[in-house]
Amino acid sequence: MGCTSCATGADGQPKGCRNNGTCGSDGCNKLTVFDWLSNMSLPGDQKPFNAVEVRFKNGRKHFYQFLENLSLSIGDVVATEASPGHDIGIVTLTGELVRVQMKKKNQPSDISALPKIYRKATQKDIDIWQKCRNKELDVQKQSREIAMALGLKMKISDVEYQGDGSKAIFYYTAEERVDFRQLIKDFARAFSTRIEMKQVGFRQEAARLGGIGSCGRELCCSTWLTDFRSVNTSAARYQQLSLNPQKLAGQCGKLKCCLNYELDTYLEALDEFPKTDIKLKTEKGTASCQKIDIFKRLMWFAYDNDGMNWHQLQVDKVNEIAAINRKGKTVTSIEEYIEDLVIPDSKLFNNVVGQDSLTRFDQPQRRRKKRRNKSRNRNRNRNTQKNG
Repeated sequence: MGCTSCATGADGQPKGCRNNGTCGSDGCNKLTVFDWLSNMSLPGDQKPFNAVEVRFKNGRKHFYQFLENLSLSIGDVVATEASPGHDIGIVTLTGELVRVQMKKKNQPSDISALPKIYRKATQKDIDIWQKCRNKELDVQKQSREIAMALGLKMKISDVEYQGDGSKAIFYYTAEERVDFRQLIKDFARAFSTRIEMKQVGFRQEAARLGGIGSCGRELCCSTWLTDFRSVNTSAARYQQLSLNPQKLAGQCGKLKCCLNYELDTYLEALDEFPKTDIKLKTEKGTASCQKIDIFKRLMWFAYDNDGMNWHQLQVDKVNEIAAINRKGKTVTSIEEYIEDLVIPDSKLFNNVVGQDSLTRFDQPQRRRKKRRNKSRNRNRNRNTQKNG
């Protein structure tokens, strides 16, 4: 649920509050946590958990402690402890769920070790914060020009100002180590603020910037994915995908995170399959595996002396032949284990849309209408000649 300014405008087009996830209702955030304990009261002998989760730009979140006399709720804009000065963020989670989130992210449970929340942000704090946020794009363009003038092999992907404007964080990506000591001096001279450089990975850069993937949906890393697991090319091999770098790579240039989504299911299904380098010994010769189908549980074998003719076998039959071969025996031929599978037409094709005609997009023939129009014109001409 978004705020009222995110509702649809004229002609059904979305308005958009253009706050980039900093609206008061916290409904535009890509990693919003639903507080399902908000309507439940604590037991009488338990004290409330005096820690909150605060979100900053691009989904960056931290945990903070606050005083007991400060009442905070989700969506409140607060001034948090920073070095130096203070930062401005939005409260995204309160209560016992903060304890759960801290345990999930391996944060220490001691509240006293957390940074503090000074106060709720005043209107003056919010005005300074919005002023700093509005100039981030111009600072990013100018910083890229300075980096290119120095000949540094780096890409400045994002700029984030601290809430009080006393510090600017420059996020960059680079293939190699970059000596940016002169760059920091030029930045401090150009922007008149404290400079901090943070190197991020290519996956983190894609998560911060966002985009549309090849599937047509918004990137998983910028919507709901919070942890980045390593992705190997073996995941594509297990799923029998072609090792095409252009298709397997995402916007970050690395392997797509979605290659791991169904990997466990494939590995579980492949446990019942024998290895692809298995050899079936028969009286007609040795047969080698040519191809497998994980979904249909089928394997194709061909004799070494007749590699053009493939024979389709079920996984159970292959395991049966392999068990016989392990006992030192051979079977007559693999043709004896082939079963003819009768698949009904309803499983081959189902009309789920209701448009199964191949000519449904063709224009209808209008010959009859043309003939009727011609006959009408002839009758009109005859009548006019008679009246004349």
